[in-house]
Amino acid sequence: MVGFTTCIDISTIPTNNEGFYATNNQFQKRGPKGFIQVKVLENDKLYVRVDLPGVPDDAVHHRVDSVRQKVVFFSAVTFNDGYEKEGVREYSGTAGLGCDCCEITGVDAKMKDGVLRMILSRVKVKDHDRKCTHTVPPFTGKSGGRVEEHPFVVKGRKRAFVGEPTADGGLFFAVDVPGVGDGDVEVLANESEIKFTAEVKNVFEHDESGRLYLGSVDTSWSGSSAASLLSHNITGAVNFGVLKVLITPRRPNNTTTNE
Repeated sequence: MVGFTTCIDISTIPTNNEGFYATNNQFQKRGPKGFIQVKVLENDKLYVRVDLPGVPDDAVHHRVDSVRQKVVFFSAVTFNDGYEKEGVREYSGTAGLGCDCCEITGVDAKMKDGVLRMILSRVKVKDHDRKCTHTVPPFTGKSGGRVEEHPFVVKGRKRAFVGEPTADGGLFFAVDVPGVGDGDVEVLANESEIKFTAEVKNVFEHDESGRLYLGSVDTSWSGSSAASLLSHNITGAVNFGVLKVLITPRRPNNTTTNE
């Protein structure tokens, strides 16, 4: 049977002159942007959201800088399913205070569906006549014509998409959809294209809204040598904020009936 050699993410071309809705993920169409977001809450605590797609809920580590008590260091490693040639992804980064008047006194962290969320408690250690709003990093994401690489990946895949042929003549591809849980995704296929929709339905209390991801993957670029998707088994699931789709050839039915 003719198998697949690769696939093309046709979502990498912006659909309008303004570019991508979110430069951290070409599939994102709605919701909070950026790989990381830090904002001041009404109770003067800090809310930190960090996208770490592929990381299990119990596989993230964090600690406060013991010297200056200004930032939180975080690190994590993704689950290895054996399909991606680059193997696991390793993350490492920091977030926290960008001032000299406060110190971090506590961290309440939760990892869920490929997103690390932390509530940082702080206290003033120097006189300051205004409410302190200085945070690190000081941005919440942006739109544009170029997709950016994940700044906290220190090993492995840095982009939101990967597609690779499998040894049995099939195809595997993965798409980062941080925040999306299993069961909140729909995968549809025709002869040469797979379309998917993934939506964050359970919005975290400090997120402005849920995220929506839409995309498609084309397998017809190689012309007549490409196999029809409809002659294959297609399975898809979301694991730790990553949509993984496996396309495998159907085994011929060799059973015969004796009359």
